[in-house]
Amino acid sequence: MRTRFGRAWGSGLSALVVAAGVLAAPGAVAQDGVAQGVAVQDVTAQAAADIPAGYYDSAEGLTGEALKSELNDIISVSDAVSYDQVWDGLMASDEDPANPDNVILLYTGESRAKSLNGGDVGDWNREHVWAKSHGDFGTATGPGTDLHHLRPADVQVNSIRGNKDFDNGGSEVSEAPGNYTDSDSFEPRDDVKGDVARMILYMAVRYEGEDSFADLEPNDSVNNGSAPLHGRLSALLAWNDADPVSDFEANRNDVIYEQFQHNRNPFIDHPEWADAIWG
Repeated sequence: MRTRFGRAWGSGLSALVVAAGVLAAPGAVAQDGVAQGVAVQDVTAQAAADIPAGYYDSAEGLTGEALKSELNDIISVSDAVSYDQVWDGLMASDEDPANPDNVILLYTGESRAKSLNGGDVGDWNREHVWAKSHGDFGTATGPGTDLHHLRPADVQVNSIRGNKDFDNGGSEVSEAPGNYTDSDSFEPRDDVKGDVARMILYMAVRYEGEDSFADLEPNDSVNNGSAPLHGRLSALLAWNDADPVSDFEANRNDVIYEQFQHNRNPFIDHPEWADAIWG
């Protein structure tokens, strides 16, 4: 197992950001379409500043299954979007803060034109971070269109990831340096490890076997196939701890809440709740 966490990185930010004690180092100038990483401190305090008053009041002080159940009640009050509307959602939530005509791609960190959305080589498409075959929900309105786990990704890199579980290890992906894969798992780049973990854990809380969809749960395995399970939980919890919430991630949570689904990812607002439930 490799350990490559020597710092916390932002998700494609490219300017000096100073807000509520958050400092992003300068120098993230896009070169050849690739947004360079920017060192960013934990911005949990900044994210918390944007949480609507009272949103999580009923969950305060809870742990374990009681916390998980209460968070499900809170975030299930939401509006669904269609799969076509996901394009608009991602263009807003994952917009490059240095170039409003572009989005930041999840696995490569590249800034790519919004207009290059589609299914051809060189395009970006809608990556289901919780693989849609894990629970067989496809692109159905609900889990299949939930913006909190959908991210822009390069078409070819998305195909390489496929429906693999997340874990450490493998060979580096030549099309996306810093990402690794083997026959049964995919390891994202350090910059977004925490993002991936918090998206998977969101899905496990949001979809509890209600609304005619499967009960999605994390487990500590890979090769989960079509079962409504996603792993590896121990790796995801470690990634959540090691890669703090970035300003980019907190902003996309706000955009999804304010403009589209009107619910939030509680693990972006309160990363400590991951360990409170599964730790």
